[in-house]
Amino acid sequence: MSIKICRDYNKFKVCLHLTLVVSLLHSNSKSRYYGSRLEIHGSLKTSASCMSPSTPIPQSTFDALRLVHPSVCKKYSGCGLVVPEKLQGCKVLDLGSGSGRDCFILSKLVGQSGHVIGIDMTAELILASRKYVQYHQEKYGYEKPNTIFVQGYIEKLNETGIQSGSLDVLVSNCAMCLCPDKKLVLREAFRVLKEGGELYFSDIYSSKAVPEHLKQDPVLWGEGLSGALYWRDLISLVHEVGFSTPYLLTASHIIVHNSELQKKASGITHTSATYRLFKLPKNRKQSDAVVAYKGTVPDHPDLLKFDMYHCFETDIEVTVDAEMAAVLQHSRFSSDFSIQSSDKPAPSPKCTPQVNPLVYFLWAIQKPSCICIFFHHTYRS
Repeated sequence: MSIKICRDYNKFKVCLHLTLVVSLLHSNSKSRYYGSRLEIHGSLKTSASCMSPSTPIPQSTFDALRLVHPSVCKKYSGCGLVVPEKLQGCKVLDLGSGSGRDCFILSKLVGQSGHVIGIDMTAELILASRKYVQYHQEKYGYEKPNTIFVQGYIEKLNETGIQSGSLDVLVSNCAMCLCPDKKLVLREAFRVLKEGGELYFSDIYSSKAVPEHLKQDPVLWGEGLSGALYWRDLISLVHEVGFSTPYLLTASHIIVHNSELQKKASGITHTSATYRLFKLPKNRKQSDAVVAYKGTVPDHPDLLKFDMYHCFETDIEVTVDAEMAAVLQHSRFSSDFSIQSSDKPAPSPKCTPQVNPLVYFLWAIQKPSCICIFFHHTYRS
């Protein structure tokens, strides 16, 4: 399936293929359906793999994407763009790496001093990805490869030898919806991240809890629909594991093209959304802060859109709540902000954020474009 990424500076066509990880499946029919779709061009029955034309792509990401081998792009599909900012020198893990497209984009962005690991349970995809490691090493002019691919389950990262607190950033593109135990995936992600590390992921969410009988349908499962997490459960789940509040970047409705699937999933709607979560220190200071963005994040000299609610203009001071203050202070973005703690302490370690993320999720999926809120005006991307 090919789509166009609409930008003023390009009409570049990006070929996508399925990067969904079928982890711990209890039905061989589900695995067979997933595997059969890997080689069927244009077989997707929903719009889940189609990025919104309004999705902004930083220039460095776009440049890296153009360098990825066409065969890798042809075998790839996801439900978002999982390339966070400021990756130079980072150690990154892609949960459900598929054909490796995102890994090779990230490989360029982390640079020679960075490192990228792709993990997928599908042996065929791991072998296919490994074939292009040397190609991209030479394409980027690296002395040695900075990317490896490992076969394994994203719920069992310990079995792959990934150490606790060893990674700066984790990404995932439409893989968790094919994992029966989301909490276990999040726990493992939390474990392997360094303090201040980030999980940046796109996935599919349902408007209500999916009945058990629909979870047994191999087609609905393979499309990522029956394994989708009920969107209200995400907030409580990530807090239970230990992550920060989920910060929403993009959200859009998923259109089911197939009439049979529409009938099966009657009464349940699905949404593709991209979130970012952070692993923060347990004993951090709980107070609001006045922060100012320095304009130092690559590709974002004037404005850093951190999520749909937080947009930071260069050299403009704004007050943020205690959790966002901790995110900026303890993450890789700490050097990009001046941060002055407020004398006013936060009500409690679990204080309510300035905007309820559940309400904002509903608002976001009803909008035709991404909305970014400033303290004095609105920016549409």
